[in-house]
Amino acid sequence: MGKKQTVEALIEGGKASAAPPLGPALGPLGVNIGQIINEINKKTSDFKGMKVPVKVIVDTEEKSFEINIGTPPVSQLIAKEINAQKGSGMPNKDKIGNIAIEQAIKIAKMKKDSMLANNLKSAVKSVIGSAHSMGVLVENKKSIEVNADIDAGIYDGLINEEKTEAPPEKIRQLNDHLKGIQEAYKAEMEKAKVEQEAKEAEKAAAAGAAPTEEKKETEEKSAAKEKPAKEEAKPSK
Repeated sequence: MGKKQTVEALIEGGKASAAPPLGPALGPLGVNIGQIINEINKKTSDFKGMKVPVKVIVDTEEKSFEINIGTPPVSQLIAKEINAQKGSGMPNKDKIGNIAIEQAIKIAKMKKDSMLANNLKSAVKSVIGSAHSMGVLVENKKSIEVNADIDAGIYDGLINEEKTEAPPEKIRQLNDHLKGIQEAYKAEMEKAKVEQEAKEAEKAAAAGAAPTEEKKETEEKSAAKEKPAKEEAKPSK
């Protein structure tokens, strides 16, 4: 076994090429760059559209190599599944996604090796917890409900079979359910806004009326004082 050199790079999933940064770094090591690129793209095909850390360990004497692929954070993988840039700012109220259990299984399989999970089921539950913190439902439910279903064995078949693709009709139904929740939340926010504006208007009106009442009271007191003075000033008959 000869001396080893490591080349590290951040590439877009499935789109590695012999161009920088990999090509120029691997060229001097005398390895088959095309073979390495093909293997990297095969291993990162599930991460299309995301930046993935890649490590190529090369034996410079034997010209052999080993490829280690990192994975994006769970939150980024969830965001990719729902076509979102980031999680919800109010995850308990403002829901931004609704994924199928199959999608959670897919992410759990990608991240299982880097998770402190004993098995795929535990990894799936961890993914569901992350989804909750982002404002993402799973199977129309909150994380506590879905994880209870997992513990009850409801999804054992899908998890044991490692199903990672949900039927299109199921995805459509999940999206329709999410749309209803989002519309209800929007209506709730608009109602709260109208009520707040009404309160502010009432408060402003009360503040504007206060000086008028004070002025009226002052005038009445002044008139009351002037009345006896006028009566005293009248000439005696």
